[in-house]
Amino acid sequence: MLRIGIVGLAIAAGLLAPRSIDAAAGAARHTTTAAAATEEKSAASFSRENFSSEDLGTIDVDVFDLALNAASCAVKSGKVGQPRTLTVIDYSKPSTEQRLWVYDLNTRELLYQELVAHGQGTGANVAAKFSNQPDSHQTSLGLFVTDETYVGRNGYSLRLDGLDKGWNDRARERAIVMHGAPYVSPAFVKANGRLGRSHGCPAVSDTVARQLIDRVKGGGLVFAYYPDQEFLKTSKYLRSCS
Repeated sequence: MLRIGIVGLAIAAGLLAPRSIDAAAGAARHTTTAAAATEEKSAASFSRENFSSEDLGTIDVDVFDLALNAASCAVKSGKVGQPRTLTVIDYSKPSTEQRLWVYDLNTRELLYQELVAHGQGTGANVAAKFSNQPDSHQTSLGLFVTDETYVGRNGYSLRLDGLDKGWNDRARERAIVMHGAPYVSPAFVKANGRLGRSHGCPAVSDTVARQLIDRVKGGGLVFAYYPDQEFLKTSKYLRSCS
């Protein structure tokens, strides 16, 4: 009886073990395949070839490429998760032109193309000076990640965390946020020849602020560009990303 029981257990173990191994191997293959698919999807999100020319809007393609590369670097380095949106601001354009674009990285669609203000210390109509310092009232360059919303003195607002050390990493300390402002409108431009200016925040039109903020909040990326050679050479997210 005992011998038969031992033999029976051995046979049972022999029958079950391969199935367990097969199941483990299958799970491993599934995990590897899923990871590869995620990586492929991530790579596609950061390739300009996956965006139609219509969905790029009026953005300069070189600026768009820089923004995509910076976003890809941030994800690869583990600094952020997979973002749903990428907002690009080209401060080389005057404030009278639409120079903010929001892209859906999953559908590769252009969601918004808007006016955006720069800081009082950055310039009048044309931006010229940028800073990471408190009380400078200047705009900061580089890559940001969006966080939570709140209601403050500028109404419904979105907190930003700067990822570029030395360029925008004091954004939270400086209260650099995205918010709506009455001085960001075609009417203000018509009356004053430029947009109004913020204390360094990327302020957008009151008419679109809430819906835009809700679309990009909670982990979206924001890339603020200007052809500052020092910035282009030293930004962690614009180099080799090794």
